[in-house]
Amino acid sequence: MSATIEYKCPCCGGKIEFDSTLQQMKCPYCDTTFDVEAMLTHDEALNQPAEDQMQWKTEQEQSTWEGDVNVYVCQSCGGQILADENTAATHCPYCGNPVMLTDRLSGDLKPDYVIPFKLDKNAAKDALKKHFSGKKLLPRLFSSEHHIDEIKGLYVPFWLFDADADANIRYKATSVRVWSDSKYNYTETSFYSLQRSGVLSFDNIPVDGSLKMPDDLMESLEPFDFSQAVDFQTAYLSGYLADRYDVSAEDSIERANIRVKKTTEQAFAQTVTGYASVTPEASDIRLSNAKHKYAFFPVWLLNTTWNGKQYVFAMNGQTGKIVGDLPIDKKLLWRYRLLYSGIIGAAIYGLIWLIKLSGLL
Repeated sequence: MSATIEYKCPCCGGKIEFDSTLQQMKCPYCDTTFDVEAMLTHDEALNQPAEDQMQWKTEQEQSTWEGDVNVYVCQSCGGQILADENTAATHCPYCGNPVMLTDRLSGDLKPDYVIPFKLDKNAAKDALKKHFSGKKLLPRLFSSEHHIDEIKGLYVPFWLFDADADANIRYKATSVRVWSDSKYNYTETSFYSLQRSGVLSFDNIPVDGSLKMPDDLMESLEPFDFSQAVDFQTAYLSGYLADRYDVSAEDSIERANIRVKKTTEQAFAQTVTGYASVTPEASDIRLSNAKHKYAFFPVWLLNTTWNGKQYVFAMNGQTGKIVGDLPIDKKLLWRYRLLYSGIIGAAIYGLIWLIKLSGLL
């Protein structure tokens, strides 16, 4: 059986979890709180050599691995916990105790940093309600009839890239001068070749390291404030779910490079002003001092069902920013289209009528 970590209250023996409001570990039974640093000894155990295991494995124990599912034993109730190959933190399905899977959080799999949850489950529910407000095309019954199937706090694995980008970009630009005399109208177009060079420094470019989480969904939750990140300790995971990365840093480099290139080109383009047109012709971007870190970022996931269809919303567990697609009332959409078409038609008709009155037609 694989090793697990569970945090128990030294006072009453109850399970303790990380409280995002207090930013401390809290026992829900006796209300005792503990500083996260007090749990450092649990993390130190991850870096210690494993003790000798001299027991003979039985045939039943040898069968605890099946495909991509591993079996763990809850230290509180002895129940079996099934986890896929990427799960790093979960709950016991029998007693509900939070469990950290140490073999998924040690060695190269141990994150360098974690941004702790700042907002709790109730804040996620309130944010979802606010997300619904002001949406004119949202079906009127959706807010009252939709059913929240699941709310879960999840630490999503991210790779963070640092680099200096030394860039050279060449542009083709034009300027236009127009004048006239008593006989002719003149247009003069001048063409320029422009060069821009410089160095941009990038820190903590985030790239989602989980195949389960769509990259565009995670990027839409940005920004995360990395200044509030702390050195990783498993105590911050207590009470939440967590997945280890299943997209390597090497496989994430391409997406990081795309973000570096796009940001660099946008920053340089802002320096090319005062021309009628500007067209990039060539760019040369070279990276130096490139390095990466591994971190866990906090995300609330809310799954809702309405009219037999599932809708997924995600909330930044640090800032409260929420994203997700909403259903559209198609009948109401057509009404708005007809209304706007009528308003535009009436405006055009009125403009034509005024022009006729002025004798221009």
